[in-house]
Formats: sequence, structure tokens, C-alpha cells
Amino acid sequence: MRPWNIHVRSSLGQFYMKKKISGPHFPEVIVRPVRSYREMGIFIDIPWSIYADDPMWVPPLRLERRLHFSRFNPFFKHGKWQAWIAYRDDQPVGRISAQIDQLHRERYGGHTGHFGLFECIDDKEVSAALFQMAEAWLGAEQTRHVTGPFNLSINQECGILVDGFDKPPVVMMPHSRRWYGRLLEEQGYQQAKDLLAYWIELDFKVPRLMDALIGKFADQVHLRTLRRDKFNEELEVLRDIFNDAWSENWGFVPFTQAEFAELGASLRLLVPDDCIQIAEVDGVPAAFMVALPNLNEIFAELNGHLFPFGWTRLVRIRSRGGVRTGRIPLMGVRRRFHNTPLGMALAFMVIDAPRELGRVMGVKAMELSWILEDNKPMRAILDSLGCREYKRYRIYQKML
Repeated sequence: MRPWNIHVRSSLGQFYMKKKISGPHFPEVIVRPVRSYREMGIFIDIPWSIYADDPMWVPPLRLERRLHFSRFNPFFKHGKWQAWIAYRDDQPVGRISAQIDQLHRERYGGHTGHFGLFECIDDKEVSAALFQMAEAWLGAEQTRHVTGPFNLSINQECGILVDGFDKPPVVMMPHSRRWYGRLLEEQGYQQAKDLLAYWIELDFKVPRLMDALIGKFADQVHLRTLRRDKFNEELEVLRDIFNDAWSENWGFVPFTQAEFAELGASLRLLVPDDCIQIAEVDGVPAAFMVALPNLNEIFAELNGHLFPFGWTRLVRIRSRGGVRTGRIPLMGVRRRFHNTPLGMALAFMVIDAPRELGRVMGVKAMELSWILEDNKPMRAILDSLGCREYKRYRIYQKML
């Protein structure tokens, strides 16, 4: 491997890297930190060139990305980050971020750190420059165990797509080029955990076991929709169930109140009440499910621009539909019901609720994502419903 120059400005937390290559046929790779509004625009726009020939990629909304990377993102109340862009011949050819999540460190130790937002041409030297930069920054933050990608946390987009490249991603799920996994492995990263996405047609036939369990607990369980007149209180109910239900899962970091409130602002605008279901046991909330219309069907036609008319199409979705697919991004059953017949009945009830989305919005099929590969009870439930695993995402890890 050729030598690298790495200059660290510890007081600013900024790095600069320049690849030293001799000879006229090897343009140098330069990695620069993102420091300005203009540079953030370049960082946001890099995927447009990386995926220019990939018909499955769905452009994000540039305005949403600006807000995501701004100080208004509640992640930055407990996390910090740095972003970089790789250039060759003054053209951006890749990007990466590194971040420290204090909530993750409180739970898993002060040596953890993450990378994310990785995009890169199929070039080992460019990816090496990006990862050595991110790792240098993380190392200066006393990181020894790196995991990722997280964009920016495990409660947002995460993972590298390793199977299922023939279908476009649904809303709030990532997409990747086929070479990303290889580039990470060339930098010494190994599989930490796989995340699965399942697909189901909403005209599925209810299995006999599901019917029997629902019938057995019908008098004990009440399934209701979101109460919009108590929206903030309802959000706290959902957050409390989720944080309890997922608390023992791999990589879990709790949603903060601010993070869930930000998510709730989107739900309030775009999701009909019927698409948020809460199951109560003896009058106490015990499980929930949130179903989203697949806004990527709209985003695919906007090329990143919400204005002048994109926003009207999004608002129209809530009142009259307009998409054919959806996604369940949030679901949970309180931990005390795990591995019990009642817990299985609760899961069946809230999973069955997406069929209401078909009635309300004309949705025909739904993605359920993501599911940990070793979550055998949930995978068994999905298999019984006729769901099929159709995408696989991988979280990578490395010891520094």
C-alpha cells in the first residue's frame, strides 16, 4: 500500500488527506472535510453521479437532506459527526461520515463509534482514503470498535444492501451499489449483523393459527387507531412501547422524545389515523404498528426537488391515496408479552392491520422492515403470513 499523509487539527476535529501517487497516469485522491453550505450541497449531490446508471435508485429530497444534516436534527443533541468528500481531478467521487453517539456509548461502552452515508465509485483507493479518514477521526475520539453504516443512527437509515438489488428501495430505506460490500471488506470490515426486509401482498389469507390466537384473546385485547386529538400523548405511548419492546435487541439505542416528535411531525402530515394501530390489553397499550405510504413512488419522479409541485402530490396522498405500496417501519410488542401466546396474538393483530391501508389508500403490497436476522420468533410469524424475504442489508464492524 502506498503511504498516506494525514494531518489532524484536533482543536477543530477536522482532517485532511491527500493520496500520494507518482506518475502522470494516477490522479491524486484528495479527501476534504465538509465545512460550508456549498460543500454540504456537494456532499448531498454525490449520489446523483454514483447512481446515474442505476434505475432502481430513488433520489432523496434535497431539502429533507439539508434539514437532516442541520443543527435541527435532534440526533445532534446526543451525537456529533464529521463528513468528508473524496475528490479526483477536482471531481467528487465519494463521501463518508463518522459519528459518535453518546446514547450508544452509555449503553455499550465509551469505545464505540460509527461510520455512515458512504457512497463511492468502484475504486479501492478512493474507498481506502475515505475510510482511513473516518477511522482517524474516530480514533481521535477514543473509538476502538466501529460499526456502520448508520445514517446517522440505528434509528434512521442503516446498512449496506447485499441482496435484492433488482427492486427499488421503499421510503426511509437505503439503496447501495453492488460493489459497496466488497469495498468495505477490502478495508478490513466484517459482517456484524444482517437486517432483513420482507414483502407481502395485502390480500394474504389469514392462517388458521393466527385466526385461533386472535379469537382466543379477542375479549382481552382492544385494537384501536391513533387519537389525533391527543396526538402528543399518543406519540409518547408509541415511543414508550417501542423503547421497551426493542430494548434487548442488538444495537438498540432508545428514541429520545425529540427524535420521536420529529418523526411524529411527518406522521401527522402524511399518515391517516387508520394506519397507526395500538393494541391495548385490559385497557393498557401493549403493542403498536405504524404503516407508511411508500413515498418513494413519488420521489422517484421528483429528482430531489419538492418544488414547485411535488409538495402538493405528497399532501394529496393523505387525503386520496396515490401510491400502490407501503412500508411498516415501526412495530413493537411490550417485552413482558414476548414469547407468550398473548404476545404472538398481539403481533398478529397489529401485523394484520396494514390491510386497512389497502382499503384506505389503495395500497396493494407492503414491506415489513427491518427485521434482525436472528429474530426467529418474528421471522416465523412473517413466514406464516406468506411474507417473503426480498432484501438483505448488512451492518459491518471493525476493531481499530
